[in-house]
Amino acid sequence: MFRRIFFSASIICLCLSSWFACSSKQEQNQEIAISSDKETLNQGQSLFQTNCSACHNFRQKGIGPNLSGVTTEVETDWLRQFIHNAPVMIEEGDTRATRLYQEYNQYMPAFTTLKDTEIEAIIAYLHSHPQSSAPALEEKNLGNILTDPLPEKIQASGITLVLEEVMALPASAEKPPLARINKMLTLPGQKSRTFIHDLRGKLYEIKGKTSAVFLNVPAYFPHFIDKPGLGTGLGSFAFHPDYEKNGLLYTTHTEQAGTAPADFTYADSIPVTLQWVLTEWKTNTPSASKFSGTHRELFRINMVSGIHGVQEITFNPFAAAGKPDYGLLYIGIGDGGATLEGYPFVAHDKNKPWGTILRIDPRGDNSRNGKYGIPGGNPFAQNSNALGEIWAYGFRNPHRISWDKGSQKMLATDIGQKNAEEINLIVPGADYGWNLREGTFRINPDGDVNEAYALPEDDKGFTYPVAQYDHDEGNAISGGFVYAGKNIPALQGKYIFGDVVTGRIFCVDSDLLKLGQHAPIYELSVQVADVETTLRQLTGNKRVDLRFGEGPAQELYILTKADGKVWKVVDARQHERVSALPSS
Repeated sequence: MFRRIFFSASIICLCLSSWFACSSKQEQNQEIAISSDKETLNQGQSLFQTNCSACHNFRQKGIGPNLSGVTTEVETDWLRQFIHNAPVMIEEGDTRATRLYQEYNQYMPAFTTLKDTEIEAIIAYLHSHPQSSAPALEEKNLGNILTDPLPEKIQASGITLVLEEVMALPASAEKPPLARINKMLTLPGQKSRTFIHDLRGKLYEIKGKTSAVFLNVPAYFPHFIDKPGLGTGLGSFAFHPDYEKNGLLYTTHTEQAGTAPADFTYADSIPVTLQWVLTEWKTNTPSASKFSGTHRELFRINMVSGIHGVQEITFNPFAAAGKPDYGLLYIGIGDGGATLEGYPFVAHDKNKPWGTILRIDPRGDNSRNGKYGIPGGNPFAQNSNALGEIWAYGFRNPHRISWDKGSQKMLATDIGQKNAEEINLIVPGADYGWNLREGTFRINPDGDVNEAYALPEDDKGFTYPVAQYDHDEGNAISGGFVYAGKNIPALQGKYIFGDVVTGRIFCVDSDLLKLGQHAPIYELSVQVADVETTLRQLTGNKRVDLRFGEGPAQELYILTKADGKVWKVVDARQHERVSALPSS
């Protein structure tokens, strides 16, 4: 049975159809029309790895579908047109394009700047992967496939967030996302300074309703890349809690594969698509408005594909000086797409960093490479059979980490594959399941990981999410914060988060986030200038690319990458809790 195919909206993703098999004559015509020239295939492979591999492989569905055999299933002319301008074909009602959009709930932007020769090269590379070329998926007797693992619907909270536009970050592209704004935080201390970054490489300081470049990361790294999107580029940043005295700042970014020897790698037979690099920066003058100083590399890690990288680094903002957690850096590392590419053994292994949250001492030196420290309080620090840096493991893509100021709970969101978007209460040393579990369901890492099964009766050894939702409600969880400000009483004690693609904003009561139970999720509505709206309507884009930020006094901000804007939550109006809101 042919697989239906679609591509993610944030990169050059080929959205293809497979409902109508081609006749033998059509296949022969395809063979004649599609180049098999070695130079063309090499160009196509390079373009695919840079622009498409983050969503697709030739083994099974990932963020996008399995592409093996697609050129024998879809007419070449149709492929050319769709790659060139998918939205037009969807809007004009093309049957194949419309069905794919309805299935995957993704709206791909046009890529009209892609040259005809580049499209031909990509198609040639796809054609070199017939459907039979992928290794067979291993079937296991896990019971019946669950058709709707999470049937419960998210209900309305009865709370409306009142938003006020603060600013638009300088556009770093001519089409959405205009600015790939990803994270916003405020330095502690009396001279509160707020910073925000664009994944394309610049770290800005916000000054009122304007911004100024504090650090331009690509200027320091000639092999810096921000493609294929999906978190690549300047992934995250974190200021040392004593920054005002020591001037230390940390960043993660992506570089071309093979730029330098990696500290964390795997067998040579497994591909390397790119490398993530953790860097320490030391400014000469912490109070300066622009960085000037030195930098050093702490570690470098290879990734199988461009997805699920090192998208979060952070310090516990509530750890006081002198406490064990003070000055220790938490690092969220995804599985690098290893599972989808057919290398599930790379992830879910206590001896490896992929799919983990690490905790390191950036000022120490007892690591294998001698460039950072491994805290003695880490759960595996004294275990010779595990990686001492690991704080917790079993994650697909630990996207955001935060703490509840009151309870000191550590929370991490994990972006799911097909069946569950997760909020996890982090316990040192705990196993959160991926790629044997997704949410509270069993999956087969050697088979179709999109299929969910009930947990076995003798299930043990895993720690499950304390709240979750499925892809009937959204596509990818965007982690936020337990509101710790003072200006909006209606949000006190609530963990605010949302969905990256749809822009829906959710909340859970923090005191209900407990191991062994699931906190109910509620939706927050949005209002601007006394008019109730949605973030999709505000951005004018089907893919909002929602993020959250904390500003001065820990007040809540909303970041929309589609239009590059920053919004402040200035009020929250509470009314009677009603039935679920429509997700426009």
